Amino acid sequence: MLGTDFRTGSPNWIDLGSPDTEAAAAFYGAVFGWQFVSAGPGAGGYGFFQKDGKTVGAVGPLSEEGAKSAWTTYFQSDDIQATARDVVAGGGAVRAEPMDVMGEGWMGQFTDPQGAQFAVWQPAKTKGLEKASEDNTLLWVELHVGDPEAAIRFYAGLFGWRSQEMQAPGMTYRVLSIKDGDQQEGSFGGVAPLQGEGEETRWVPYFAVADADVIVTKVQENGGSVLMPAADVPEVGRIAWLVDPGQAVFAVLKPNPRQG
Repeated sequence: MLGTDFRTGSPNWIDLGSPDTEAAAAFYGAVFGWQFVSAGPGAGGYGFFQKDGKTVGAVGPLSEEGAKSAWTTYFQSDDIQATARDVVAGGGAVRAEPMDVMGEGWMGQFTDPQGAQFAVWQPAKTKGLEKASEDNTLLWVELHVGDPEAAIRFYAGLFGWRSQEMQAPGMTYRVLSIKDGDQQEGSFGGVAPLQGEGEETRWVPYFAVADADVIVTKVQENGGSVLMPAADVPEVGRIAWLVDPGQAVFAVLKPNPRQG
């Protein structure tokens, strides 16, 4: 499962672009108990979500014209310039050219050929998230896309990801793993086909929770809404899809105990 021993292709950072970072910090503080810590006066309003003093995500103001509030997943690259070239060669687009972030690492933002936005982090002083796969931290990332097989080919060209098909209710689900090591131990996310009219192509973060139903209630009490009510998924756990007050989508999962 997703951890903090990051290797090529691992999800190693997530951040939220928000129209109101103070409101976002208050919302996620109420829902997950996170504390907001500013990255400093030179960071343009960017800051970190922390649990027990360890970074579990980040939030910043929307910077692109016309951008909608959304969570962005970052994947590890050992050569971000080469990754940027591979994105373009594979039919994707560069939204923000790779840049040095104050010596902490290199960041670039991209769009895949089917329109899903993602980002890449090449670590320097900051390796990535400091907690994952425990309650109220990132557990899984999931790509919803019209052509899953084409998407897997694109990302395999960037990161060498492996995939394995499994049957889920009403669909073929593809579990993603980093290129090195045991495939099951290296799994970190999945690819699902779009369900129904109007579903957006996107990456969605899943946060582990002790009780999905309690989180759904907290979301509703703090100005968020429910996209998919809490439901049991066989062999996986209890899942809900949620929307924060800025309209960013995220999901929560109480894992089946047999899954970890």
